[in-house]
Amino acid sequence: MSFDGIVTNAVTTELSNELTTGRVTKIYQPFKTELIFTIRANGKNQQLLLSANPSFARVHLTNEKYDNPKEPPMFCMLLRKHLEGSIIEKIEQTEMERIITIHIKGTDELGDRAYKKLIIEIMGRHSNIILLNQEDGKIIDSIKHIPPALSSYRTILPGHLYKEPPSQDKLNPLTVDKETFLKKIDFNAGKLENQIIHQFTGISPTVAKEIVSRAGLANRDNLPQSFIDVMTQIKEKNFEPQMIMCENKEYFSVIPLTHVKGEVRRFVNSSEMLDRYFYGKAERDRVKQQATDLERFLKNELQKNKKKIKKLQNTLKDAEKAQQFQRYGELLTANLYLVKRGDKDITVVDYYDEQGRTVTISLDPQKSPSDNAQQYYRKYTKAKNSVAVVEEQIEKANEEIIYLEQLIQQMESALPKDVEEIREELVEEGYIRNRQKGQKKKKKDIKPVLEQYLSTEGIEILVGKNNKQNEYLTNKLARQDETWLHTKDIPGSHVVIRSQSYGEQTLLEAANLAAFFSKAKHSSSVPVDYTKIRHVKKPSGAKPGFVIYEQQTTIYVTPNEDLVLSLRK
Repeated sequence: MSFDGIVTNAVTTELSNELTTGRVTKIYQPFKTELIFTIRANGKNQQLLLSANPSFARVHLTNEKYDNPKEPPMFCMLLRKHLEGSIIEKIEQTEMERIITIHIKGTDELGDRAYKKLIIEIMGRHSNIILLNQEDGKIIDSIKHIPPALSSYRTILPGHLYKEPPSQDKLNPLTVDKETFLKKIDFNAGKLENQIIHQFTGISPTVAKEIVSRAGLANRDNLPQSFIDVMTQIKEKNFEPQMIMCENKEYFSVIPLTHVKGEVRRFVNSSEMLDRYFYGKAERDRVKQQATDLERFLKNELQKNKKKIKKLQNTLKDAEKAQQFQRYGELLTANLYLVKRGDKDITVVDYYDEQGRTVTISLDPQKSPSDNAQQYYRKYTKAKNSVAVVEEQIEKANEEIIYLEQLIQQMESALPKDVEEIREELVEEGYIRNRQKGQKKKKKDIKPVLEQYLSTEGIEILVGKNNKQNEYLTNKLARQDETWLHTKDIPGSHVVIRSQSYGEQTLLEAANLAAFFSKAKHSSSVPVDYTKIRHVKKPSGAKPGFVIYEQQTTIYVTPNEDLVLSLRK
């Protein structure tokens, strides 16, 4: 389900209850299109996330922690100037549109009372966050600027009057009765779901399907009542936030989706649901934008090495003919008197064959009989010598594939800071050039920041998300008697239980982390090896992150994302 008008209604209701009369104490802009407001309300600090992300635009309270830039962007500094210390007076939704307006009361530079509006428009790639003067409706600034060249309908620039997005001439479903509904729906035209979407504001395809599904036989009697029942639940603020996990897709909704079959997980409020649903998705989107070139490079290198192995294996097959070349050379030498210059082949008795059968040997007509024999001896020598070289090259190519697959797996769960460490590693290993030539190199003694988790028994578990973190965790930080875990024969993270004594529950939770941060993340019964750090070694000259280990025990776990989230420290 998308962030439609119904979800917007539920979020607005929750924010209004939680944040009204609250004071804005801090404002951060961790990413280009996202803001974090710290608001002191109801005796506690609450984090409000406002996102105009093209793919994951949303508004909700969050418990996630975000790294803030050392230098705040211009829009963030402007918001701090106008809004920090101000009071939230009201939070409302524009009818059933995906537009939320936060009314804020503060003071200006002279100490006079000033009223502002912060408008969040959730409209896919057109999403925006706009600050207005309430008195004259003029735009102070916005997180995205829209000049006249981009939109002939409205301009979003400082000093311009704010104009709402164009109306779609739809009805507010919360004000519609059965009679009005029937006037808008043509039962003979079919495609009832599409008709509901096109006639009424804020209804997503998933909700439209739910309305039609609840009607059963969708006729003039059942469908209007089904529509009214859903809208009554919204009007009465009887929200039921939930996620439905199907085989290949996840849905979120604030009303029950009876037509969607899957595992249902219910939440206390809409923010908790949205925080869980969008966990990692926006980060992955940012990583894709920042590291498209890196992912493409790694996949291309992987394919190159796979093709290289195929060619080397063909070369190895040719090398296996070495004995045949030697035999032909010896047979020719023994029968030189039968060969004449210009012959293209010769048939001789194969004295290596127990039954004494003949064999036909190809010849170069331009060469003498002796030269033809010597050519076969040279082929024999070359083929024999190439076997060792080719086998060595195949081994190196296989090592490259293991290394590249490991990096690709790390990219799948990487945060933006993890990507930069992977990029640094590839520069250090000579795979890519340093794109920051003019800048000082980072000091090698800077310690990587590891992901921290806390088991239900209260024991710290550390996870390395890339090779730099893995090497630091396993080879430098962890103590000899601490427990090390890794998926068996599967690319994944190094995991360390930071205690010499722990219970079975901690071991299972650490194994779950190892399985979750591996290539087998979406599999079941994933094998995870564990042993003491003292039994884990890095071979001399091995690729970053590669280790060998012994005296391990294997356990099987099924990765559980909810468990991983609950263990985050």
